[in-house]
Amino acid sequence: MASAAPLAYHRRMTELDLPMIVTEIAAELAAETERGQVADYIPELARMDPGQFGLALALPDGRVIAAGDTEVPFSIQSVSKVFTLALALGRHGEKVWDRVGREPSGDPFNSIVQLEYEKGRPRNPFINAGAIAVTDALLSSYAPREALGEILRFLQYLAGDDDIAIDPAVARSEQETGFRNVALANFMRGYGVLSGEPAKVLGVYFHHCAIAMTVRQLARAGRFLAFDGRLSPHGPRAVSSRMARQINALMLTCGHYDGSGEFAFRVGLPGKSGVGGGILAVAPGQASVACWSPGLNAVGNSLLASRALERLAERTGWSIFTPR
Repeated sequence: MASAAPLAYHRRMTELDLPMIVTEIAAELAAETERGQVADYIPELARMDPGQFGLALALPDGRVIAAGDTEVPFSIQSVSKVFTLALALGRHGEKVWDRVGREPSGDPFNSIVQLEYEKGRPRNPFINAGAIAVTDALLSSYAPREALGEILRFLQYLAGDDDIAIDPAVARSEQETGFRNVALANFMRGYGVLSGEPAKVLGVYFHHCAIAMTVRQLARAGRFLAFDGRLSPHGPRAVSSRMARQINALMLTCGHYDGSGEFAFRVGLPGKSGVGGGILAVAPGQASVACWSPGLNAVGNSLLASRALERLAERTGWSIFTPR
């Protein structure tokens, strides 16, 4: 009898109360006084209002349940690494792993020390060095402008929205201040991990990090990870089942840099954060979830979005560690 209660609770909450849960969480987070610090090392992001918050769930039946600042585009930053990895895997398959590892870093997202220790091969595709290496893999198949077009078209297809675009002011701001990323790219080039010209690779990298989306768009774009590579349980396939599982596994173990263990402990869902304040999370078979608030915690993940996702997992029973 004891094991039946969590399952009954899980069914009741997902089937009947999702709009209420989302509305309640948004109201609770709106009242929070501790909101974190915006990413002031990127001038355009430093202008963001930490009072903003949005939460959206894309469900198997096509509905999107959302609350808060759901129509405000924000810079997805490192969340874009999920989509560029999917493209690179689709183009190059397992050869991607020749360039980049699959282990958690335990270090800041822009660490040079770890890269030197491991002779230029990034620990995983979600730290900056790893995402730069993945971008370089894409550029082995496309010219820079073509690669950016391919990334945008992929996101527009996943979200079903052609209005998704790059924020040129954020891209310019990143190019003018991304000195650590320049160092990472040149370091990898020195070890032969990067085959392309660092400036061209970084140009594409900075621009795909500067893609702007709303939480509604981002939740819809993440559906393929919630539904085994498909846009809905029986819809068109975006990636293979194997690829979706691989990306989800990396999101769980590496998606929040040196805060990945804490996120898995508290939330229990695969997720990928960005310093623009967005987090894409995946409840397999249940929903793709996007949450956004610009204020960050000490390890560079959105403070309020992390708290919101913890509450969502608690109230739905969606943690992947909850018995089904």
